[in-house]
Amino acid sequence: MPNIDEQKQNGQTSPEPAAQVHSLGLRTNQLSVFHNPARFRVVVAGRRFGKTQLSLLEMIRAARGRNRRVWYVAPSFDQAKRILWQRLKAVTKPFWTERPTSTDLTVHLRDNSTITLRGSDNPDSLRGNGLDFVVLDEFASMHPDAWHKALRPALTDRNGRALFLGTPQGSNHFYDLYKKAQSDLDWASFQFTTIQGGNVPAEELVAAASDLDADSYRQEFEAAFVGAGQNRVYYAFDPALNVQSNEFDPHLSLIWAIDFNVNPMCMLLMQRSSTSVYVLDEIIVKPSANTDVACDAFHARTRALGVPHLHVELYGDASGNQRRTAGADTDWTLIRQFFSRYPRLYTPSYRLAKSNPAVRDRVNCVNSRLQSAIGEPHVFINPQCRELILDLEKVGWQLDASGRPTSEIDKTDKHRSHTSDALGYYISQAFPLRPLAGPNSSGRII
Repeated sequence: MPNIDEQKQNGQTSPEPAAQVHSLGLRTNQLSVFHNPARFRVVVAGRRFGKTQLSLLEMIRAARGRNRRVWYVAPSFDQAKRILWQRLKAVTKPFWTERPTSTDLTVHLRDNSTITLRGSDNPDSLRGNGLDFVVLDEFASMHPDAWHKALRPALTDRNGRALFLGTPQGSNHFYDLYKKAQSDLDWASFQFTTIQGGNVPAEELVAAASDLDADSYRQEFEAAFVGAGQNRVYYAFDPALNVQSNEFDPHLSLIWAIDFNVNPMCMLLMQRSSTSVYVLDEIIVKPSANTDVACDAFHARTRALGVPHLHVELYGDASGNQRRTAGADTDWTLIRQFFSRYPRLYTPSYRLAKSNPAVRDRVNCVNSRLQSAIGEPHVFINPQCRELILDLEKVGWQLDASGRPTSEIDKTDKHRSHTSDALGYYISQAFPLRPLAGPNSSGRII
C-alpha cells in the first residue's frame, strides 16, 4: 500500500493554499486530525465536514505494512456498506489479492493486510479480533458497549489505535468520551462546525437554518452538544404557535397518515400548503384495533366532511407491508382492498416508503416543521387533536443506566408516541431535510 506521509516527503504532492482542497482530498482542519499523533482521537463535527474522506485515508494509511487489521464500524452493517464500500473498493483495487464480496465487506490487500467494514448492531461480529486501527463513525448512535466491551479489548495485543467520529446527540456517551479526550494521556479531541470543513458554502447553511429548528441546527451544523429540551423529544412544539383551528379545504387533497399499532391504532387527517401542514383531526381506534376497523373509522369520518369525492394521499408505517393486524393480508393490502370497494368516493395515492426513517432523522424533521431555527412555525394542529398535542408535550427519550437520553423514544406509556409517530412518517417523507450542496457534494448529508 502507498505511504501517504512518504509521498508528501518525497515531493509527490504539491503545497497549496490552506483554503484550497489538499491533494489528499483533505482540507486544513481534516489534516490537523490526520497528522495528530495521539493513539485515540475524538472528532465532533457538523454534517458534511468531510468525515468519510478522512476515514478512508486514515484506514489506507493504517493498512500499510504486513498483517495489518483495519476496521471501519458504523451504527449498522447496512450503513457501513452504504457510506464507504464503493469508495473503499475504488481506492484499494490496485492492491487487491482477491476479489471482495458484498456479504463480508472486507478487502484483502498485499502483505496479508485487510480493511473491513462492520456494524455495531451485531455486537458478536465485533468480538475476538486483534486490530491495528478502528474507525467508529457516528459513535453517538452506537451503544457504548461496542467500544468498551468489544473494540477496545481488540486493540490491546497490537497496541492498536482508534478514531471516533460523529455529530452530537445530546450529552450522551459521545459527549463523555469527548470530555475524557481533553484530559487523558494518549487522547486528543477536536470540535469543528460544518463551515470549518470547507465543503459547504455559507449560503447553504443560511438555507438550512430555515429548514431546521434551532437546537437541531446547532447540533447538526455547529457540532454543539445540545440538551434537547430537558429530554423532550418534540422540544420545538409550542402550543401558542402550533395549535390553532383549521378548516377543511375541499379543493385540496386529504392526507391520511397511519401508525399501525394495535392498541391504540392512531391516524391523522391533514392537508398541506407548499410549506405548512394543517392537522385537521385524529382518529384513535382501541382497544385491540385492526386495519379493517381503522378503515371503517376513516370512512365514517371522511363521509362527515360532506364532499362527494376525495383524493387521498396515504403515508405511514412502512412495516405495514409486513404486519398483519387481522387475517393473512398485510395492513397496506387491507387498505388497498378498502379503497377498491369505493371507487366513486375516493381516489387514493400511496406514498409509501420502503423502510421507516431512523428515529432521530424522523424527529428532526418534525421539530424543524414545528418551528424553524429562525422561529417560523409550519405545523398547525386543531385543538381537538388532544392525543397528538399530549404526545408533542410529553414524549421523551429513553434513558440509559446513567439517566442520559438515548436515540430511542421512551415507549413505557403504551398510549403515548403513536400519533406523533404518524405525524413523523408523513413529515419525514413530505419535508425531508434538504441535502446540502457544495464542492464535491455527494448529494446527501454525510
